[in-house]
Amino acid sequence: MRIIVAAIGRLKRGPETELSERYRKRAAQTGRQLGLRAVEIVEIRESRAADAAKRMLEESIALANIIPQGAGVALLDGGGDNLDSASLASQLAKWRSEDRPAAVFLIGGPDGLAASLREEAELRLSFGAATWPHQLVRVMLLEQLYRAATILTGHPYHRA
Repeated sequence: MRIIVAAIGRLKRGPETELSERYRKRAAQTGRQLGLRAVEIVEIRESRAADAAKRMLEESIALANIIPQGAGVALLDGGGDNLDSASLASQLAKWRSEDRPAAVFLIGGPDGLAASLREEAELRLSFGAATWPHQLVRVMLLEQLYRAATILTGHPYHRA
């Protein structure tokens, strides 16, 4: 199973990019023991439409186009479920046991995501009630994916 983190916008060079790449590599290395083939980042350019609703729709269509058929889909959403790390690990294990081709984690742009894409998601994941910069959300998600992989392999990184 592949892990795909698809995000609206690009990370510029700097500490967020370095930290993001560090956790992506760790998740990929640890995940190999679990049968995870790759941890990929897909960056989608922000829409330049003048209207917020049109921007949201264009970005949602672009994200929907990268979701492989049969993939497990998780959406980062401030109103979503505030899962602990073990629960996220369990969800990944479930998708893996179902022979899903990929687990896709979607990070929308500042205007959010279209309702149709929100409905398609099997999991709506939140990192709490606070509003987080998209750059930090990506870092936190990749760290949690690494942590989930360590939980599933029994590695001592996660100490509850």
